[in-house]
Amino acid sequence: MKILGISAGRKNQKNDSMCKEALLGAQEIGADIEFIRLLDLDIKHCTGCIACVNALMSGKGNLCSLNDDFNWLLDKMLDADGIIFSNPIFEKGTPGIFHTITDRFGPRTDKGINIIATKLAKENNNKIPDQRLLEDKVVSYIGFGGSEWVSRAHCDSAMQSLSPAWKIIDNDVFQWSTNAVMDDNIVSRVHQIGINLAKAANDIENATYLGKEGVCPHCHNRNFYLDVKSTKAICCLCGIEGNINIVDNKIKFEFPEEQLKRAHDTLTGKKIHSDDVAETVQVFEEMIKNDEYHKRIDNYKKFISASKPN
Repeated sequence: MKILGISAGRKNQKNDSMCKEALLGAQEIGADIEFIRLLDLDIKHCTGCIACVNALMSGKGNLCSLNDDFNWLLDKMLDADGIIFSNPIFEKGTPGIFHTITDRFGPRTDKGINIIATKLAKENNNKIPDQRLLEDKVVSYIGFGGSEWVSRAHCDSAMQSLSPAWKIIDNDVFQWSTNAVMDDNIVSRVHQIGINLAKAANDIENATYLGKEGVCPHCHNRNFYLDVKSTKAICCLCGIEGNINIVDNKIKFEFPEEQLKRAHDTLTGKKIHSDDVAETVQVFEEMIKNDEYHKRIDNYKKFISASKPN
């Protein structure tokens, strides 16, 4: 059982320390542990080039056009049974480096796309994608804010687990937590999160969410996209569509049962998404064969150039 701790914070400060506290809890019950600080790595931003999708669907495996430390990080994550992220909260949500990690996971690590790519590769005797991407894994998130500006952090964190369809065990956000290292209640809770993660990693098949109850009964998210003309709402995390109602003076998100098949963290939902991605790729490939497309792009190129520092 291997537990990997990843901190997006400053060296030897709050997020590093709390990530290590969770690792202490995991180690207590027998886990092998490892710690990584994201700011030590060279991680470039995703460019949206879709090279990863093309590589997967053409039997070339899990490739990326960027050359940096992300492959090293991904290898470490795929070798772990459980992962805990410790994130500082910037402007109500997770920091840019964490968003970049989420972006770089994207289609390349999507479980549904890799299942389809594996099937195609076997049928055509091509390179089979990294099969570790088809394995279940558990993950927990902890976020630390210096005030009450933390309302996006739960959803931001859990977005990272959507592509690989990892099971979330805990997703805790601590507001007004500048003194987290000295707050025994926070330290104790973080330690327990590490224990919870290690126990879940030891029995992934039966692992379940142990965090605070959310508004969405499926993914426990609290962030929703609302319709101004009705009670219709879309969960910003799992994508389930339903209605926001008031029941016993409490907000309740209710949705038809068939919506569960479309949830973004389920294999059925991923199949739908994979079909959508395949259609998008096909549209793009057809578009770039069109002379009019290249004419329009050329006109924009000639119109104005990007400013750069000297």
